Order: sequence, then C-alpha cells, then structure tokens
Amino acid sequence: MPTIHQLTDRFRISGFRRTPLYAFSFVIFFWAIFDGILSYAVPLLITEHGLSETAMGLLISTSSIVGALFDFMICRLFRDTHFRRVLLFVFILCFIYPIILGNASTVWLFLAAMAVWGLYFNLVNIASFDFIGRFTRPDDHASHFGVLNVFRMLGYTLAPLIAGLTIGLVVGWKPLFVAWFFLVICLLCYVALLLVTRKKKYQPVNKTPGQRLNFLAELHLWKRIGRRLLPVLLITMILSVFDSYFWTIGPIFAEKISGPGQFTGLLLVAYQFPALLVGWYVGSVTRRLGKKRTAFFALLCASAIILTLGFVHQFALTIVIVFVASFFIALAWPSINGAYADYISEAPRVEKEIASLADFFANLGFVIGPILAGLLAESFGESMAFSLLGLGSIIVILFINRITPKHISVHKI
Repeated sequence: MPTIHQLTDRFRISGFRRTPLYAFSFVIFFWAIFDGILSYAVPLLITEHGLSETAMGLLISTSSIVGALFDFMICRLFRDTHFRRVLLFVFILCFIYPIILGNASTVWLFLAAMAVWGLYFNLVNIASFDFIGRFTRPDDHASHFGVLNVFRMLGYTLAPLIAGLTIGLVVGWKPLFVAWFFLVICLLCYVALLLVTRKKKYQPVNKTPGQRLNFLAELHLWKRIGRRLLPVLLITMILSVFDSYFWTIGPIFAEKISGPGQFTGLLLVAYQFPALLVGWYVGSVTRRLGKKRTAFFALLCASAIILTLGFVHQFALTIVIVFVASFFIALAWPSINGAYADYISEAPRVEKEIASLADFFANLGFVIGPILAGLLAESFGESMAFSLLGLGSIIVILFINRITPKHISVHKI
C-alpha cells in the first residue's frame, strides 16, 4: 500500500490536472459509506420481518431489475448524461430511500425501496463513466478508475463496521440516521466538485451527443454494440454476481459462523479492503497484460479461491480466504471499467449506449446474484452457496475465453 509520502508525491506530480479526480472521488467515498450502511442493513431488515432468505434474494434482485430497465430508458430520456446533472438526481433519490426503508413492513414497501435503490445506484455508475471520459486521457482510464475504486471501496470497507456498531438485536432507525449524516457530507463534497469543475481543464474526446433514436433503432444499436462487447459485458456480469452475493448473504453468513456482534462486519470488510491496496497499481498491471486479459485471469483466480469456502467452517480462516479472493476481484473491476472508458473514447457518439449496456449487465448480475444466493443458501447453506458460485464462475469464464477476440473495436459502430 502506498505510503503517505508516495500519495502526496503522486498528487503533487499530477498537479492541477488530477484535482477534479480527487474531488469526484471524495463524493464517491461518502456516498459509498451511505450506501454501504444501508446495503448491510437491508438483508437483516427483510429477514427481521419474517421473510425467508429466498424471498429476501428475490426482493433485493428487484432493485437491479428496475436499474436494468432504466439503463435502456436513459438513452431516450437524457440527451446528455453529464455527471453534474446525474449526481443531482442521485442526492434526491438517496434522501428518499431511507424514509421508505425505515417504514417498510410489507413486501410492497420493500419493493418500492428496492426500486429507488436500483435507480440511484445506476446513476452513480453512469456519472462515474461520464466523469472519467471528460477528465481522463485514454491511457489513464484504468489507473484513474483504480483511484476512484480505492475511494469507493474505502467507503464500502468502513460502512459494515459503522453498521455493526449501530445495529443491535433489531435494525431500527439508528443506522438510517447515521447514513443520512454521511449523505450530507457527500452533498458538501458535491458542491466542492462543482467549483473545481466549473471551468473544464481537460476534454479528451469530442463529447458531441448522438441523435435521439426511436425505440426499435435504439434496440438495434444496443444489439450491435452488445454483440461486439459481449465478452467484456459477461465479465462485468460475473463481477456483479460476486458483489451481490456477498452483500446479500454475507451479513447472515457472518452471524451464523461468528455469532451476533460487532465483529460480523469483518467479513464484508475483508471483501472490500483489498481494493484499497490494489487500486493504486492496477494501471501498471493493465499496461503490461492488457485490460481484458487482466480482468479475465483475476476473475478466474478469485473464483477458484471462493470455491474453497464451502469446506471451511472457522470464522478466521473464512476471513482470510475472502480477503485473498478479493485481491483479484479488486484488480478485475477497474481493469474492465478502463476497457469501457477506452471504447467510449473510441466511439463517443455512442457513449450513452456503451455506458448503459455496461450498467445493464452489471444490473443483470445483481438480479442473478441475490436470487441464486437466497436459493442456494436456503438449500445448501451459506458456505456451500459460495463454493457453488466459484464453480459456476469458472465454467462461465472459460466459455468467455473461447469467444473473446484478441482486439475489440467499436469505432465503426
């Protein structure tokens, strides 16, 4: 992990050009704490109201179904997905979400909460792609996504610890108020971001907005781009399945193998923390191996390690296995996001379609993940559910390797 001296030296060398990146990163950091606290509370809150793990998985998956539908509609609703405007919608939805969640006691209210969750989560991803495209050179896409991922994962690393300290025998309103507190700090950072980016310092590509298409034409364009980017999109889907697995049954799994208490959040901390170490160096790795190849091999290694969880029953050893596997997952995420940023720079007129397709497959993973997690955990137990995830991922990754061309180009789309 970089020392304080190395971090300050990097910031000084980068100069004013990186100031927008760090300003945006602090917005993402405090938003991730807000979202992470509520994400940790949701599975516990749903099962607390008497619903089964399968029902919990189905409910959580609806957030991504809404997000996937929104991915297609955003291409028609927005002429320009500028990160400033998108983040403003994020804050409105984030303020509403805890209100619905705190009053939820029926399936319909939980469904409404999940819909709001899916919308604002998608908008944050779209804003991130737009920001990196505007303020980052193509050669720096993976490394800057790595920096952004460090701040995001730091927020998600702290969130389970904060949630564990605020959640007692029942969830209650306390974690929701704490989440709101971090949302207010996030809003203040957003104001600072507006000041920093008031005058654009760097515009790497011509961000000429594409024409608004009718429904069938938009669907056809999605099909053309999706066919070209299918291997990359499938990697995104698997990574999302991993994330949703841990956030869906992770809190319940931790309580079963360690007992209720403040240390149950350590499982998700172990899953999130390696991104803080890997994110600073991902650029040097992808420059040697390539973005797609890095993501592929990293995900394959993570799947093989997760496969062993079903045969381990000690809490400490489980934490170690999750920690090691997460190193590879943390390497795969910014690598594949850097590839998307490359495609956007190559074909800026279809930026919304590429970003939305990437988010659509991420949402598809967040639909599949919670449903599988709930069903397999209820049928085979939480630990074996993780092993089955690792086995299934290895099979899909080997299939992706067979269909992936050496070079993917979107220039002529």
